[in-house]
Amino acid sequence: MVDSLSAVQARRVLLAAQGFGRGVASAATPAGTRQLNLLFDRIRLLQLDSVNVFERSHYQPVFARLGHYDKAALDALTFRKPTPRRPGRYVEYWAHEAALIPLESWPLWRWKMESLRERDAARYEWVRDNQPMLQWLREELATTGPVTAREIEHDANRRTGPWWGWSDVKQGLEMLFRWGEVVSAGRTRFERTYALTEHLIPAELREREVTRADAHRALVAESARALGVGTASDLADYFRLKGADVRPAVAELADAGELVPVTVRGWEQPAWLHREARIPRRIEHVALLSPFDPVVWDRKRAERMFGFHYRIEIYTPEPQRQFGYYSLPVLVDDALVGRIDLKTDRHAGVLRVQSAWHEDDLDAAPGGTGALAERIVPTLREIAHWQGMGEISVTGRGTLSPAIETELQR
Repeated sequence: MVDSLSAVQARRVLLAAQGFGRGVASAATPAGTRQLNLLFDRIRLLQLDSVNVFERSHYQPVFARLGHYDKAALDALTFRKPTPRRPGRYVEYWAHEAALIPLESWPLWRWKMESLRERDAARYEWVRDNQPMLQWLREELATTGPVTAREIEHDANRRTGPWWGWSDVKQGLEMLFRWGEVVSAGRTRFERTYALTEHLIPAELREREVTRADAHRALVAESARALGVGTASDLADYFRLKGADVRPAVAELADAGELVPVTVRGWEQPAWLHREARIPRRIEHVALLSPFDPVVWDRKRAERMFGFHYRIEIYTPEPQRQFGYYSLPVLVDDALVGRIDLKTDRHAGVLRVQSAWHEDDLDAAPGGTGALAERIVPTLREIAHWQGMGEISVTGRGTLSPAIETELQR
């Protein structure tokens, strides 16, 4: 029985649990629907974000783990318009942040929906003042079926009676979404279509009763399996759960043998190893990670596990940016070794490496920047091909850019 891990072993456990090191697909033999579903079963959620300077966030973790795949195949699984007779396998909800989750997980979030409904009614004057509009939205969705916020707002403007503007309609739909009364019925160009829950979620899932304690125990078990190893705070963060709910869940899972207490050298807090976690002797993998990838979305955990201080700079004024607007952490084997600010210039057909940086200790490593660029450039070429870009351009900014440019010219 394992009772302690080195810091390197802990990193490998995390990466293996997250699906790294299993080989990547190429354009000639892309990953298919089966691999996409298996990956979802492993990591349990894909965080959504509207930033599209390189690629939307939910597409990136899939490529980072599986390699080449058709985004349309993922869209067909996650964003196609479901029907009552043919519900999708995945649904959107506020798990971590806005995220895609397996449809089977829906009952595990009922406690949060009810909690948000009570809190919003008590906290927000807008909710109390707009009950007629919320009821009108329910009736509109019942009558028209799945629609976008834009379509509802347009319909409201055509009515002779009271109507509400875009901001009220959108906010009302989002409130109903938070409370579980409304679900996403697919997206088109990232615009969400809304539908009443009873129109799309199977009755068996809507009616399944799960207590708050049972839901937290199930969610903590999912997060532990997805992370492989972590502190109680790590297990809570995966689904943004509160410590007061997580602590008893961890204790119960430990009593059942699903979580094994371990110490990780260099960690100040006790850790828990999932009983199914592998401890690989090595991880061989190269990937660029989304800022919203589970490996790095908890910045403090990324620093503790990888010694990698990471902050996304899209909200930082340009003169104050250190690494770039959309810098992506670079994973090579079991280490985060640098960051690359990447942009897909779709008009010009160019994948732009706007800056590339290596971590401070790289100069002492065998081969230095040249060896690192040799590992990274094939992945950049695969990314360019996946994005349909015919060229890769390096601006030259950053400590790693010259080596990448040189390697691209070979």
